[in-house]
Amino acid sequence: MPKYVMWGSYCENALEKRTPYRDAHLEGLRSQQSQGILLSLGPTTDNTKVFGTYDADSEAIVRQLIEADPYWQNGIWTEYEVYEWNQVF
Repeated sequence: MPKYVMWGSYCENALEKRTPYRDAHLEGLRSQQSQGILLSLGPTTDNTKVFGTYDADSEAIVRQLIEADPYWQNGIWTEYEVYEWNQVF
């Protein structure tokens, strides 16, 4: 199954603005992880970028998951890019 990498950006003051959406966001991520789709996801230490790795049948599925996330729908994530990843190690 192909693997994908997602790089995205957070809005300004993301730590404060994410609060109303955080529980739903984390619940969705846990569901994706339990299904074996989401391998890892998290912010950079300065909380300006987000990085995730996925194991999915297609890039379209990864994009659907990202765009269904409360952080995307409510402007906490402001942009993202998805790349198919050739994991060597």
